[in-house]
Amino acid sequence: MGSCCTPDNSCSTTPETAAVAVAESTVTVYAVSGMTCGHCRTAITQSVGTLAGVLSVDVDVAGGLVTVTTGGEPDDAAITAAVDDAGYELTGRA
Repeated sequence: MGSCCTPDNSCSTTPETAAVAVAESTVTVYAVSGMTCGHCRTAITQSVGTLAGVLSVDVDVAGGLVTVTTGGEPDDAAITAAVDDAGYELTGRA
């Protein structure tokens, strides 16, 4: 076991790094209509996930919600365009 590892074998720098990432990110939830299945989830995740500044995308098909985590303020226009390009309609922030 290396000196940086804690007794549970996790690296001691991981929580610090995660805290910094969380502090610098913004989570925004959008309402999206037209999603019905796993393909919808994949299409939106891929389309929105390629945008600059997007750290993660979580799609709730049943709830019609897309949660986007960005480094800083999200570019609503770019996210709307990406959802539109994927074939769905972003109806606004949830």
